[in-house]
Amino acid sequence: MINVVVILEIDPARVDEFLEVIRLNAAESVREPGCLRFEVNQSREQPNLFALSEQYRDAQALEEHTKTAHFALWKEKSATGFVVKRWAVKGPVLF
Repeated sequence: MINVVVILEIDPARVDEFLEVIRLNAAESVREPGCLRFEVNQSREQPNLFALSEQYRDAQALEEHTKTAHFALWKEKSATGFVVKRWAVKGPVLF
């Protein structure tokens, strides 16, 4: 299995826009045969801080995810500047 954990700081004025795009991406992602989990969490202390927790069957499933229309839309919309900072860890589940 491959896990992806992404921390996103979103422009506070554009949180609603972010939520619209990420909601679609998450809903479509979990329909992919190789996507086992796609969760979006919001910080209670900092409402413009989000964590994405994704799990894929294997590296091929993650690769296929990046070729989908909803992933392309996410990349396009997130490139408009609503993501202020981004951190990510991608890799195999160790234990």
